[in-house]
Amino acid sequence: MKLTTISQKSDYTFKYNRILGRHGWLRLTPAYGVKLVEKLLISVEKDACILDPFSGTATTALVSAEYGNQAFAFDINPFLVWLGNVKCQNYSQEYINSVRSLAKKALQKYKNLVKEDNWLPKIFNIERWWSGYTLKLLSALRTALVNYFGEPEEDKNNGIIWIVFCRLVIETSSAAFNHVSMSFKDTVNHFAIESIEKLFLTILDCILESAETAIQGNAKVFKIDACKINSFSNVQIDKVITSPPYPNRISYIRELRPYMYWTKFITEAKEAGEIDWATIGGTWGVATSRLLLWKMEENILPEELFATVEKIKFSNGKNANLLATYVLKYFHDMHLHLASIRQVLKDGAELNYIVGNSTFFGNTVDTAALISKSMHMLGYQKIHSEILRKRNCNKALYEYCISATW
Repeated sequence: MKLTTISQKSDYTFKYNRILGRHGWLRLTPAYGVKLVEKLLISVEKDACILDPFSGTATTALVSAEYGNQAFAFDINPFLVWLGNVKCQNYSQEYINSVRSLAKKALQKYKNLVKEDNWLPKIFNIERWWSGYTLKLLSALRTALVNYFGEPEEDKNNGIIWIVFCRLVIETSSAAFNHVSMSFKDTVNHFAIESIEKLFLTILDCILESAETAIQGNAKVFKIDACKINSFSNVQIDKVITSPPYPNRISYIRELRPYMYWTKFITEAKEAGEIDWATIGGTWGVATSRLLLWKMEENILPEELFATVEKIKFSNGKNANLLATYVLKYFHDMHLHLASIRQVLKDGAELNYIVGNSTFFGNTVDTAALISKSMHMLGYQKIHSEILRKRNCNKALYEYCISATW
């Protein structure tokens, strides 16, 4: 098959997820589609144990649980751990009715709080996101919700209302999602007090309605570094379905920051950089500056990787040396991950990694080939990759599915 004949297949992306109940609660642009996970689960037994070591919005975990499987997922970002567990939880009708009732009470109270000096997140240039008056409304509503539900925290059973609030925050912002990553609209939206109330109730009804559908299986997301899975050795996995970050310098935390600030998972800019530094492929804040001092832990890596890195390094492009180090660290960390995950795999376990290639100064980074090489070096068997779809950002960029067994 010629590459030029491969379509973009938007049903393999988050665009398709938006209409699928819990999967559409909060968007993360790079998230892959429910349809793709369903395809990879076709041959899996109902009692199989599924793992996604790069959970993101918990698509794999939730789909697996919806199909009756037991699923586990890992993420290094505490907000994504929280989000995944809120999405994968079953909710009683009594609980849903209680949330709806308390939310409406909070709406009545928030109108009286608008003139008060309510808490606001310390987002840089925050009025690029929301107008001054919209911020007053959002901060007042947040205060009212805290009074009835408490702050959003991992161990509190109040997550669903904060998903509603996060949706409200992003839908009233100037954020635009017309590109690979989030951008900003030319103008900032202005909302009246009644408009906020109406939109909040619409989102509330949408999310609570989808929460009524029971999940057949079980899913749980854990805060675990995908490169250090030794703390999760009491479970044996039948199948891995995952999509790690791509080596393209697009930072997921950039898009997550508004949610994380408003829910207090981060309170200062430097915290976002620290989280991204711990993330494979992270580039936000200190995650870029620390690359200059980074040293390899694992020296036995695919020879093809070093050849790719050298081409980038000597390409004469701006920051070529830094970007060469970025690519080296990305595949170094992926190698550590593939080595670490082996201890939780059953003999014969199947693995599916959805990855994307990238280019730097005209040099193609063949992600599928390089990860396949690492798999081979680490003892994986039946390694195969196939092109899934063309990505819409560049004619030379594609998504692949790497399959292997252990």
